[in-house]
Amino acid sequence: MIEPVALADFFMSFFTAALIILTAVVYVALYTWAEVKHKRLVKYASWFVYAALIGCVLLFSLIMHLNGYWQILSVLMALGYWWMPRLILRLCVATHEEDEG
Repeated sequence: MIEPVALADFFMSFFTAALIILTAVVYVALYTWAEVKHKRLVKYASWFVYAALIGCVLLFSLIMHLNGYWQILSVLMALGYWWMPRLILRLCVATHEEDEG
């Protein structure tokens, strides 16, 4: 049986997976706050956190030895983290505009 991750790398893979989740949550929170309150500095902070998220995804891919389709899936996941908050915010704004009008 092929061992996908060495036991010594298990902690690092667990830690980077947790960081992916944490940075994604912080990115979404900062992005939403920046869009709702129109704060440019907070938007720049959300971009910085997104860059950290990309770094975590890259590190996770290296530690887990992801190749081929798994690398494509990692890129799609990172792109999803970029686009989904925008689409969800647009959907929420459109939904609430219909309620008020």
